[in-house]
Amino acid sequence: MFLIDSHCHLDRLDLTSYDNKLENALTYANEAGVGHMLCVSINMENFSAVINIAKKYDFISASVGVHPNETDGYDPSTDELITLADDKNIVAIGETGLDYFRSEGDLGWQQDRFRHHIAASRETKKPLIIHMRDATEDTLRILKEEKANEVGGVMHCFVEDWEVAQKALDLNFVISFSGIVTFKNAKDLHLVAKNIPQDKMLVETDSPYLAPVPFRGKSNQPAYVVHVAEKIAELRDITVEEVAEITTKNYFNLFGQLV
Repeated sequence: MFLIDSHCHLDRLDLTSYDNKLENALTYANEAGVGHMLCVSINMENFSAVINIAKKYDFISASVGVHPNETDGYDPSTDELITLADDKNIVAIGETGLDYFRSEGDLGWQQDRFRHHIAASRETKKPLIIHMRDATEDTLRILKEEKANEVGGVMHCFVEDWEVAQKALDLNFVISFSGIVTFKNAKDLHLVAKNIPQDKMLVETDSPYLAPVPFRGKSNQPAYVVHVAEKIAELRDITVEEVAEITTKNYFNLFGQLV
């Protein structure tokens, strides 16, 4: 079995149980069947760590971007994002988007940042990684206004209902399921995972966050994407090997890489 963790933060993993060595955690993930990982950037201060991990391991790719909740660090311009993305190890722009859950007041700056990332994506032809929380209407509106559909991307850690999923699909985005899909109370998400076209889905951990059942509440890691795949298989009444094959194909179709 060959699975891909399409969204993780390897620079932020809790490595205490791995002798504080990232390589040990990666080996554990490989042994669990995780053959590729996308290490996602959330700020410029840690970007060098993110890209260096991707340069060191040929089974890891990276993105460049600033998370919508980041307020204290450096905020790159569109041109700076384009320059940073000019690297074979960078396969996506993000994570970017809107998050009204953690941020308050006038959020025009967040929307401006989002538009800069979309512009960089369109220029580089590298897909977007979208973070969307309590900002569904504005996120979808800006994606449409900025013609993000011309490049497409992934709705990372999707938690919305089928109606929103359809709108995302119409904008040329795929849906990525995290450990949240393993939660018993995620009924709307279960419906999305069951009904989404098979060529429009990915699996992820978002590690070290959002660990799936049976590790809910603990620090997450790439190896646990297996549990996400198992839940998707259960919901769709197919094998976990089929989920692995489908989502791996979808990942490389979106990000344009070969194993």
